[in-house]
Amino acid sequence: MSQTQAIKVENLNKSFGTGDAFVDVIKDANFTINKGELVALIAPSGAGKTTLLMMLGCVNEPNSGTMWLGDEKVYEDKWLTKKTREIRREKIGFIFQAHYLIPFLNIIDNLTLLPQANKVKDSDSQKKARELLQYFDILEKETAMPSQLSGGQNQRVAIARALMNDPQIILADEPTAALDMDRSISVVKMLKKIAQEQNVAIIMVTHDDRMLQYCDRIMKIENKGIVFQ
Repeated sequence: MSQTQAIKVENLNKSFGTGDAFVDVIKDANFTINKGELVALIAPSGAGKTTLLMMLGCVNEPNSGTMWLGDEKVYEDKWLTKKTREIRREKIGFIFQAHYLIPFLNIIDNLTLLPQANKVKDSDSQKKARELLQYFDILEKETAMPSQLSGGQNQRVAIARALMNDPQIILADEPTAALDMDRSISVVKMLKKIAQEQNVAIIMVTHDDRMLQYCDRIMKIENKGIVFQ
């Protein structure tokens, strides 16, 4: 396997339903995403973008095919490990359209929840959280509540949270949909910077064509398959 490979899939398939209700969503997908890349994922609504992300994130099981995360083969017509939750905690960061910060916890406590679940020492997780808040230029907000931050600041915290486990891969499902144009551009530029500086592969679902110029590649779902442009 390539040292730069973050995700590789071969002949990946996902369908739902049976009989008259059967529908193919993803069919014979083949692609590789490398570390350090920001890849846009585009397709019409209902074409399977979130379904694909959830398979790559080891949340939803494909029907067939093969999938590697880094140099580890995690799926070959079935999960090759029962520890998909550990894979998600240790290798993958998720960013969503809404920030989903816990409203009754301050910013630093929101960031340290995942490391605590991974049994990281509290002092180490606090240090990591502050380093990321400094990186995103919002360290002064560490004791603030989410309701005291702007939408753009909360999304920066959500991105910081996705980096708390030093992931190999970040899956971002329309992370700019709730933001205005200036904040959207700022977030996408930030994701680009993270991909390059942290050597992380990022797949970002977007409906906004104006964000595509900041991405390294564009991945499309067409006729249930995957094509690049």
